[in-house]
Amino acid sequence: MSRFEGRKYDSLRALSLEWDFQPGADASLLIRMGGTHVLCAVSVEEKVPPFLKDGGKGWITAEYGMLPGATDSRYRREIGGRSGRTHEIQRLIGRSLRMMVDLSTIGERTFRVDCDVLNADGGTRTASITGGALALRCAFEKLVADGTLEEMPEILPVAAISVGIVAGEPCLDLDYSEDSSAEVDANFVMSGDGRWIEMQSTAEGKPFSSESFLAMTALAEKGINELFKLWK
Repeated sequence: MSRFEGRKYDSLRALSLEWDFQPGADASLLIRMGGTHVLCAVSVEEKVPPFLKDGGKGWITAEYGMLPGATDSRYRREIGGRSGRTHEIQRLIGRSLRMMVDLSTIGERTFRVDCDVLNADGGTRTASITGGALALRCAFEKLVADGTLEEMPEILPVAAISVGIVAGEPCLDLDYSEDSSAEVDANFVMSGDGRWIEMQSTAEGKPFSSESFLAMTALAEKGINELFKLWK
């Protein structure tokens, strides 16, 4: 099948990172994956949620939002409260990022990762996970550098990618036009040692086979391994 700009079915979109995009944050970067641009900023709070108080563990959580001009038509601000979709996405991001580190090694503090979508062209949640993980590692490094953390915690890299079946063909890293017409839409999150953290796959028109799922899984593994090169 023909994809935008002649991209192959198993190719990622153009990818770039801009570090320290938001100097006021404890760590930040802007991740660009094709037309999807997400600002990932980490804020460190010297406290934990009540259910973790005095337990010797820290916490990692995420908040996700889309700016009004991120899409072709104005995206309504969620002033009165987060939508169900937003809650589901930020819980996915938080769950994924907590897999990076043993929470008992980061002290009783909260790492809040804000993922704000500046431009949305598909794959915003997976770009948020990939960028958020890198920003989080940077935040740990800064805490070690200023003496707040005695030593760098052992970190398990995390990255994510979208895959789908479009016009009967498995495709990696869908843009919005592909995602909106996909027969199957899936998101995969993987750790740096090759284990899966989360797999989300949904049939949009008709059920899909085990063979199709395995083909999407193989594409996701290939794409995520390319994303892990960013960690070097």
